[in-house]
Amino acid sequence: MKKFSELKKEELIELRDRLEKEINDLKALKLNLDMSRGKPCKEQLDLSMDLMSVLDKDSNLICRDGIDCRNYGGLGGIEEARELLASFMENKVENILIYGNSSLNVMYTIVMQAYVFGVMGHTPWRKLDKVKFLCPTPGYDRHFAICEEFGIEMINVPMSETGPDMDMIERLVANDESIKGIWCVPKYSNPDGYTYSDDTVKRFARLKPKASDFRIFWDNAYTVHHLYEEPEKRDYIIEILGECEKNGNEDIVYKFASTSKICFPGSGIASLATSNNNIKDIMSHFKYQTIGYDKVNELRHVKYFKNLDGIKAHMKQHADILRPKFELVLNTFEKEFSPIDGIRWTKPHGGYFVSFYGLKGTAKEIVSKCKELGVKLTDAGAAYPYHKDPDDSNIRIAPSYPGIKDLEQALKVFTTVVKIVSIDKMLKIC
Repeated sequence: MKKFSELKKEELIELRDRLEKEINDLKALKLNLDMSRGKPCKEQLDLSMDLMSVLDKDSNLICRDGIDCRNYGGLGGIEEARELLASFMENKVENILIYGNSSLNVMYTIVMQAYVFGVMGHTPWRKLDKVKFLCPTPGYDRHFAICEEFGIEMINVPMSETGPDMDMIERLVANDESIKGIWCVPKYSNPDGYTYSDDTVKRFARLKPKASDFRIFWDNAYTVHHLYEEPEKRDYIIEILGECEKNGNEDIVYKFASTSKICFPGSGIASLATSNNNIKDIMSHFKYQTIGYDKVNELRHVKYFKNLDGIKAHMKQHADILRPKFELVLNTFEKEFSPIDGIRWTKPHGGYFVSFYGLKGTAKEIVSKCKELGVKLTDAGAAYPYHKDPDDSNIRIAPSYPGIKDLEQALKVFTTVVKIVSIDKMLKIC
């Protein structure tokens, strides 16, 4: 097939007319498909149904340390749950706190505590003239929403396949005391699916910020979310907390994870791995916030997964469901978009998203036209602070939720719309 750039104006118009007829056919289908969030599909949720019956009225609900999971106590989580989470987070049990059902809630809570009370005795952020966060972009929209909630100024940091621009990060944090944190999704990042290189992690661990209450918010949401079994098709990342300890910098990082996309989203267990000093600081407020989270749910997870091998076996089943969907997206993009110069997409080995980059100035129109045809996508610009994609080109593709047939239809809509909008863009230049 010829490149679009090689077609004459008349040929582009003829092609557009043919595509418009396809659009009319798609409109007649009256589709109602949602690809706006990275939600597990029903088949993935079904994998965890035995979690519902692993405990019953005859189960022993007394933990190893004598805590009755039906009662108060166990503020930082039962020891068995901390061991389970520590195993896939690659951290020591003593550095783990177990929270409730959502790691996002943990991040919000940590920011709120810093805003109200300060970090380890430093001035509360609410009393400062300016508080800033660095935001690798494109990134996770809910991270940016937390900053907006607290009036924290966000600074874009460009992302690449090896992680965020570390030269920029090192320069900014060394010279600006108002920069208090950075958001990171270091493995199979949201939305690009990139994994930080060894050098990037080591440079994070060596950061020397001007603000002594600066923290790295290390959201390792997809730590066990591989798509492939082959080692060469898996991404690996250096464990950040241990690397920070090697550099005498252990207090600089908060590391988050949860079981939400391992079992039931909204009914999992969330955890934080951090230094003993940070844990002491957090617990000084924690004890007023709760008498303890859901220990029955913690024990349920322990009984069901048992250990890291149990989690890995479970995640292999997730991969078997997700892999054909991701491959369908990537193969479709390769077939349909190769003729269009200036369009690109990421090819992740894990996680939940593919990042699509259309021609500059087309993303909003693409999302809007897809919505008109019954395919809901993440809003254009959502992966950037303040919803402002400077190029208006990025769209986050979430293949997990639809079935294969629905995904095929959604991709037909998406690819047809992208071609039409791209041709319109090219015709304006002609």
